[in-house]
Amino acid sequence: MSDTKVYLLDGGSLVLDGYHVYWNRGPGGEVRFPVYSILIEHAEGRFLIDTGYDYDHVMKVLPFEKPIQSRDQTIPGALALLGLEPKDIDVVVNSHFHFDHCGGNKYFPHAKKICHKSEVPQACNPLPFEHLGYSDLSFSAEAAEARGATQQLLEGTTRANSTFEGIEGDVDLAKGVKLIATPGHSIGHYSLMVHFPKRKPILFTIDAAYTQKSLETLCQASFHIDPVAGVDSMRRVRKLAEDNEAELLYSHDMENFKTYRTGTQFYG
Repeated sequence: MSDTKVYLLDGGSLVLDGYHVYWNRGPGGEVRFPVYSILIEHAEGRFLIDTGYDYDHVMKVLPFEKPIQSRDQTIPGALALLGLEPKDIDVVVNSHFHFDHCGGNKYFPHAKKICHKSEVPQACNPLPFEHLGYSDLSFSAEAAEARGATQQLLEGTTRANSTFEGIEGDVDLAKGVKLIATPGHSIGHYSLMVHFPKRKPILFTIDAAYTQKSLETLCQASFHIDPVAGVDSMRRVRKLAEDNEAELLYSHDMENFKTYRTGTQFYG
């Protein structure tokens, strides 16, 4: 794994109304959007950024988001396409703990886990308007216990194997791989910049900007904790992309996602 490779693990899709995708702007109506995780193969190890959503959880708690997810779009299925198993992942990083970014964490009890230091406490005690976002608590025994949701835990999930290293600010995850602090969508949201030896960098907006239109119009999604910080973070993402001549990849942009490399294809 001497050369950095980035794989996008297709995790299926969900539906939101346009007024949730583009807060107070729209247009309204159903918008189907992709969900994916980011696997980085690096000389320093295999890093998985986010773990998508759990189909059964969404059908139980958020069925109005109309999940579509095949076996190959589960985290174990997507890894299997690459000849990998969950045990082959060294580090799991969660950009934040909304349900569509942590649903597969339960498959990685062995891995080191990293998140912003404020995210687990927020999941333990979310604001009233954040309960659906922080509804899948299978990623953390601590959060599940705090919210009375221990039935969500996979057998064998304990505080010890679901404990996170809390970080803050920009953090170098590995050489050429940087977590970019972009709060607003959630209290401790991170975006991601990856540099490569032979191609331009990629800046993954993650949920700082769902779509290209989101970033161009500075119109964030309705799921957020601080809309002013969210706009500031989008401005920061735009400037970082410009300063680094980076390619931008968006988290929930179906039109752009259709052009992304997924499955066995990779960036590197």
